[in-house]
Amino acid sequence: MARVPIGFELQEEGHKGDPALINVTQINVNYPGYPQDQPEVAPGGSEPGLYPSVSDNSPAPIGFEGHVQSELKENGEDNSVSVNMDSPQNEEAGEDEEGGAKVEKDKEEEETKLIDRFTQQMINEKATLVFRDGKRKIDYVLAYEPEDNEDLKKEQRRNTFEKNLIEEGLELEHEGKETSKNGKTCFTKVHVPWETMLRYAELLNVKMPLAVNDMETQLESCFENCWKKFPSPFELDEDLLPEEPNYFTAPFNRSRMDQYIGVEYIDKEFVIKDKDTFFTHAQRSKICYEILSRAHFLDLDDDDDKFNKKFGVRKLVDNQTYNAAYPLHDGRYHSDHSLLTVGKDNDRHLLYELWARPGRWYKYQPLDQIRGYFGEKVGIYFSWLGFYTSMLIPVAIAGVVAFIYGLATIMDDVPSTEICEDPVISNYTMCPMCDQRCSYWHLSDSCTYSRATYLFDNPATVCFAIVMALWASFFLEFWKRRQAEIEYEWDVADFEEGEETVRPEYEASVSRRRTNPVTNREEPYVPGWSKGFRYFTSFSILLFFLALVLAAVFSVILYRIVMSAILYGNSESIIKTRASFISSISAACINLVIILILNMFYQRVAYFLTELEQHRTLTEWEDAFTFKMFLFQFVNFYSSIFYIAFFKGKFVGRPGDYNRSLLDKRQEECDPSGCLIELCIQLGIVMVGKQIINNVKEILIPKLMVWFRSRQSLKETSEEKVYSRWEQDYNLASMPALGLFDEYLEMVIQYGFVTIFVAAFPLAPLFALLNNVIEIRVDAYKFTTQWKRPLAERAQDIGIWFGILRGISAIAVISNAAIIAFTSEFIPKLVYLYGYSPDQTLSGYTNFSLSEFKVQYFAPQSVPDDPKMEIFGNVTQCRYRGYFADDPSSPGEYKYTMAYWHILAAKLAFVVVFENLVVFCTWLVMYLVPDMPYKVKLQMLRENFLAKEALFSADSIQKQRERKNASSN
Repeated sequence: MARVPIGFELQEEGHKGDPALINVTQINVNYPGYPQDQPEVAPGGSEPGLYPSVSDNSPAPIGFEGHVQSELKENGEDNSVSVNMDSPQNEEAGEDEEGGAKVEKDKEEEETKLIDRFTQQMINEKATLVFRDGKRKIDYVLAYEPEDNEDLKKEQRRNTFEKNLIEEGLELEHEGKETSKNGKTCFTKVHVPWETMLRYAELLNVKMPLAVNDMETQLESCFENCWKKFPSPFELDEDLLPEEPNYFTAPFNRSRMDQYIGVEYIDKEFVIKDKDTFFTHAQRSKICYEILSRAHFLDLDDDDDKFNKKFGVRKLVDNQTYNAAYPLHDGRYHSDHSLLTVGKDNDRHLLYELWARPGRWYKYQPLDQIRGYFGEKVGIYFSWLGFYTSMLIPVAIAGVVAFIYGLATIMDDVPSTEICEDPVISNYTMCPMCDQRCSYWHLSDSCTYSRATYLFDNPATVCFAIVMALWASFFLEFWKRRQAEIEYEWDVADFEEGEETVRPEYEASVSRRRTNPVTNREEPYVPGWSKGFRYFTSFSILLFFLALVLAAVFSVILYRIVMSAILYGNSESIIKTRASFISSISAACINLVIILILNMFYQRVAYFLTELEQHRTLTEWEDAFTFKMFLFQFVNFYSSIFYIAFFKGKFVGRPGDYNRSLLDKRQEECDPSGCLIELCIQLGIVMVGKQIINNVKEILIPKLMVWFRSRQSLKETSEEKVYSRWEQDYNLASMPALGLFDEYLEMVIQYGFVTIFVAAFPLAPLFALLNNVIEIRVDAYKFTTQWKRPLAERAQDIGIWFGILRGISAIAVISNAAIIAFTSEFIPKLVYLYGYSPDQTLSGYTNFSLSEFKVQYFAPQSVPDDPKMEIFGNVTQCRYRGYFADDPSSPGEYKYTMAYWHILAAKLAFVVVFENLVVFCTWLVMYLVPDMPYKVKLQMLRENFLAKEALFSADSIQKQRERKNASSN
């Protein structure tokens, strides 16, 4: 005899196949024609209740409409009201049953009907947030789509898994596919009973309110009190979002129930004021997931489970035994009534109105509500993103000022004016830019290029680069303070040390066990030699794929060299004069495409390597995965930019002695005005292009996925089926498996663009600011409307991302110093101005920066095929960028001039001074700004004191009870 699936055991013979009567508690409904034979109460079920309470003239309960309709029709009656969860505005007027013609109805009656339907709609939808008894909350939903030829193993896994869930203390309720709108999805609703919730809350050290924070107002400074009195358009409306009370908290312990907020001592018993609100929805779903992630789906004595690996809902979702597992949203995110006049329908509606709507882009984020709805991990991400965005405002303004300064003084720049307008200098004959195909050219051809270079290579840019280096230090130090406040306010200060549990995957994959010296419990253990071997293997594979990234960058460099040679050899002057622009832009676009393609591949590699290393906790696993992916992305995104900034044009050689070490090809040269504008082009395309692609992807893909998944359900027009909350959430897109990793990575890569190369692109902070304002609302919209509600995970901080940000900031100091010294013309101009200029101006700087070469000493492969004698005549010498002079003692040989060595010394001195100045300022900021605000430190001391007092009080009460019981016996 085949085994009955979990939850179907109590189904009566008369109701087989009726999905509405599966594992349902007794329902007392007095409705005409309602079937009187009811299933018994399931074991562990609550008392009989109404779902929902209805009157004689109201629609039948959800799921039972079909029974009522059939019996009424048999009696010749049909007075039921059908329920349609679609928007009432989209409904069509009914047809007359006899004639089929449309009958006009009075406007007031139609409006009343619409209101009644919408009201019934909302009642039915809210009713699907609980079990059919109308009392037990749905803490988690498991969804699957059984097929006619489905593998029996999947059904067996589901049965075993759900049986083990019941043994762990969970309560389940099933919805057959006949009740779903799409007609093919089954749902298993999961509820965590009170006693099970208490047991796991104690095991997981869930923090619960202990006492009202009586120090918060005392510690507010005079400045804070005065600042609150000034109205601000950025503040959230206090009428819509009242301030939540602040509590001191302590880890939950069942033996100290009387000491928590929400518990009263009545008639010698500890009574919970409201069991439904004592634990938040985030806490309930987290505890439920902890049970789901450890329940087995194969019997432990099975041969297939020899290594105890067949467990956890995540594996069941991965192998499609279940199609999805998720907690429910609180309800609809939109409402037809005003939030100000009527109030919120639910927390999701409140978050959408105050946070996710595009019109709220200028408002502060409701971080406490975000944390309460999505969990601390998501809350910390949005807190960091908002803090980073607000810190970008002053430097974005400074960057715009630097750009405007360059724009305002562009016509006053002497070197570019000489290139464009001086009748002698502009007609200098320049040496060919490539071998054979390229010919001689006039310096005036570089006029546009030199003007554009000055926009980003001027004294204001240098000052701005120094400001950005200091800004990075301020940003990190002030974020540490803000993070300390969040850790305390959200009770995650000791999460990684005391609360975080061992990963289920780690427990399953590690066979060795040893006693933990701290907890004195037996835990999985990986010996040192095994860790070393795994890390060495992972590191070796990592190096190989990093070399693959560099190979891709090398191919782009070859493309630039070949394309530049082809364009410079073109007969069309309009193409030849813009050869550098065209090759730079096309190479940057190709590089962006390669970056996006390689990113998808490397994510799989990093995941495999991280699993190979066997990390104990989820935090350790995420940190290791993050480091590998960022290392890939760092090389992927920045390598081509580093090439232009520090290598292009630096090792070219000189005419007659070009460097051909790269595949026997002559290397790329910079324009006479420098390579900075090419660096700006590359940076702008990669940074802005990536941001545009990511935002389009984040907006369109979730919407398309939701539309595709829900279209089948929306096609169903049967009014006997309700579009339940669990099915609406099932049709939403799922949050990526890697959680917030992609969101953090996008922002940290952007932070690198803003800090490492800001000397070449002062508008980077402005573009980053504009992107982040959009990013916050796009992410908020995704989380609130397009994604299933994510698991409310806890986290203490932003993890390894902070260390990565600190590393980027250190690299940024060196990078900006090197860009200013070796890529821009700032130092050579200063040396000329104060050391070689006869009148202490930049007049004559262009001639100073160019060297002469006698063309008779060209190597054979460098002689142009077409010298264009009709334009240049008989060329005997040409000019090129560099500081060389003819050696009189050796004809054809050229050596560096003294100016070259003066400039080199000045460049090195600038780098040393710049770095030491920034390092000193960084140290000063770290010294003056404490990591933890003083008021947070005091509140933590107060909370620890109250926790100790509560412990002593509980011990005293326990001893009094024992003495009382002993005396009574």
